[in-house]
Amino acid sequence: MSGLPPPLEEAPLRAAVRTALRARAPRTLVVLDDDPTGTQTVHDVPVLTTWEVNTLRREFAESPDGFFVLTNSRSLPPTEAGARIRDIARNLATAAPRESFTIVSRGDSTLRGHFPLETDVLAEELGPYDVTLVVPYFQAGRRMTVHDVHYVGEGDRFTPVAETPFARDPSFGFRASNLRTWVEEKSGGRIRREEVASFSIAELRTPDWDDGDADPLAARLRALPRGATAVVNACHPSDLARFVLAALRAELAGGRYLFRTAADFVATRLGLEPRGLWQPAIECTSARGGLVIVGSHVPKTTGQLQHLLWVGDVIALEASVPELLSPRGPALVAALAALIDTGVAAGRNVVLSTSRTLVTGRDAAESLAVAGRVSAALVDVVRRITVAPRWIIAKGGITSSDVATAGLGVQRATVRGALLPGVPVWELGAEARFPHLPYVVFPGNVGGATALHDALQRLAPAPAAHESISSPLP
Repeated sequence: MSGLPPPLEEAPLRAAVRTALRARAPRTLVVLDDDPTGTQTVHDVPVLTTWEVNTLRREFAESPDGFFVLTNSRSLPPTEAGARIRDIARNLATAAPRESFTIVSRGDSTLRGHFPLETDVLAEELGPYDVTLVVPYFQAGRRMTVHDVHYVGEGDRFTPVAETPFARDPSFGFRASNLRTWVEEKSGGRIRREEVASFSIAELRTPDWDDGDADPLAARLRALPRGATAVVNACHPSDLARFVLAALRAELAGGRYLFRTAADFVATRLGLEPRGLWQPAIECTSARGGLVIVGSHVPKTTGQLQHLLWVGDVIALEASVPELLSPRGPALVAALAALIDTGVAAGRNVVLSTSRTLVTGRDAAESLAVAGRVSAALVDVVRRITVAPRWIIAKGGITSSDVATAGLGVQRATVRGALLPGVPVWELGAEARFPHLPYVVFPGNVGGATALHDALQRLAPAPAAHESISSPLP
């Protein structure tokens, strides 16, 4: 990055974004989130887990600035994911005029997910769009794009994303770190690399941005060929704010754009000011214990879990994945639920994790199916719990989505802020099994080695002696 121009000042750009939002015709931001971790940068924004037309109409009226719809499509095979996105898109078109809302397809900052499938379906149902824009920058996760290459930061090192474990995901793996090449790879060659436009950091850092009528970046966006795909470089929050400002100006001039982004784009596009970490309310320190559910298998999660179990005063329950998938699975589920109830009622914090050896299928579809069966078993455990924990932490995207929707019956929640950077806290709705419960959506690939233990410390853990129980079958 040594040859790049210095970043622009962030505060004036954010102020200009808010001015642009006030100046333009009201257009609701609808974020279709392929798992619940996309809420990690916002606060006081609603999340829907259902998408009936009347539900969407009501949300457009009550939340005109924007809202999330949790699709959980990353957990589905391509055919089912496409069908779900199509269903949501058609309901949105029935609930509100297409020109009255802007769509963000929120995906993983390490490029895992159904792209370009989801944006293709959205373009078919809600388009045509002038440009589809790929913006994976995510500050808290240290994901940045420089010279079109997307990087993942760890310690003092930044690694091209294709050289990280994320690129070897059994369902969504890839070979390219250059985003233009990645678009070609993921589209199967339909979108050629040389056809993908790029907005460079040098462009984003030019000083002539404050004349809205002559914004060169907005003009370039408007001049791209109809139906083009473009990638956006960013390695500083002001880079993102500068692009969002240009996109808003281009929209105000009549453009329609479809966005495939990570979480930071959403907060910037909503004009949200950065806020300090969420503070637990007094009810979080009640006599009941809390519950941590760990389904993610990425190396970062496993390291965080090991640290928590080493230093934390928790009851540790490990659910063997082979046993969950076997005929003995129902007995294991019942035993785990009973142990959780006992521990939570006694004021203990309970950690339920799946065994750490990853079990996969013969191909991407089978691997997704295995993950779905394991997640369904964890959901069954949650359904059987009768004692309300004082809070729940769910670790991993598929895990946190399935536990919220299928295990706790959540239809609408409100993002209250972040427990740790990049770790959102939801307040569950009145319809949930445990109404108004603080529910922490902890992405699998976010945080340092101590992050899971840090989260428990911030949630006021109950003192207790360490205890470990492994696969408790009758």
